[in-house]
Amino acid sequence: MESVDLVAKLGASVRSVFHGRERVVDHLLTALLAGGHVLIEDAPGVGKTTLAKALARSISCAFNRIQFTPDLLPSDILGVSIYDQAKREFVFQPGPVFANVILADEINRTNPRTQSSLLEAMSEASVSVDGVTRELPHPFLVLATQNPIESEGTYPLPDSQLDRFLIRLSIGYPTPAQEKAVLSAQTRSHPLDALGEVVNHEDVLALQASTRDVRVDESILDYIVALAQRSRSWDQLAVGISPRGSLALRRASQGLALVRGREYVVPDDVQELFLPVMAHRVVSNGTFAQGEDALRQLLELVPVPV
Repeated sequence: MESVDLVAKLGASVRSVFHGRERVVDHLLTALLAGGHVLIEDAPGVGKTTLAKALARSISCAFNRIQFTPDLLPSDILGVSIYDQAKREFVFQPGPVFANVILADEINRTNPRTQSSLLEAMSEASVSVDGVTRELPHPFLVLATQNPIESEGTYPLPDSQLDRFLIRLSIGYPTPAQEKAVLSAQTRSHPLDALGEVVNHEDVLALQASTRDVRVDESILDYIVALAQRSRSWDQLAVGISPRGSLALRRASQGLALVRGREYVVPDDVQELFLPVMAHRVVSNGTFAQGEDALRQLLELVPVPV
C-alpha cells in the first residue's frame, strides 16, 4: 500500500535525527495522519524542539516557529491590518500562524489571552481578525512544547485549549545507546541541517484522507464508548471523557493503525493511545499522576473486544 510506504519514509526521516523511543515518533505521526495537534511536554533538553523540527523539515510544507514569551500579543501570532497610504485602505499582514506546521515553543510562557488566540486556529483551521474570518492553509498542524516542571513565570493552559490537542507526548530520557547516538551525530554539526523533505503537501493530504478510510469495526466503537461511559461514573475522576474525547480516540486509533501498516483498527491501538489521548482531557480527584493511574485502572475494568 502506497500510504504505508509514505508513512515509513516519513518515520525514517524523523528517526534519523531524533534518537528516542520508537513509540514517541509513532504517536507524532499518528497525530499528523489524524489531522490533530500535539502537545510535547517534558523536561528541558530531551529533544522536544528537535522532534518537532524533524517532522516539519521532512514535509514540503510552510513552517513557522513561534517563541512564546510573556510579552507576546495575539496580533504577533494572527497578524494585523496596516493602513496602505497608496491604496487608501487597510491591508492585512498575515502572522506566523498562516503556515502548515507551527512550532509553538514553550506555549505556557505567554499569557492566557495570547494562548487563547490559537484556540480558533486549532479547532477551526481559521482565524478571525478585524471581524473577518480567514482560512488557514491545509494541512494545519500545531506542535506545542512546554516544560511541566518549572512553574515560575508560566501560565497553565486552560482545559478548553488542552482539549484541542489530539495527543500529549512525554519524551523521557534516552537510553545509554540513544544518548551516545545523539553525541556521535552532533560531532561537527546538527543532523537537522542536512535533513531534507521526503513527502510533499499533496502526500500529507492524501495520507490524511487514507486515514479516514481505515476500517473501525463496530466492536471497536463499542469499546471506545464503554471506556468513555465508565469514566463518567468512575469515582476517581471528577470529569470524565467527553464525546470529543471519544472522537479523538477513534481518529487517533485510525492513524496509529496506518502507521503500523494496517487498514483496520485493533483493540491494541485503542489501548496504546488511551493515555496519550485522554490523560490531558480528564480531571482527577487527586493529583495528575493519580488521574493517569485511574485511567490505567479503567482499561483493566472495561472488557476488551475479541
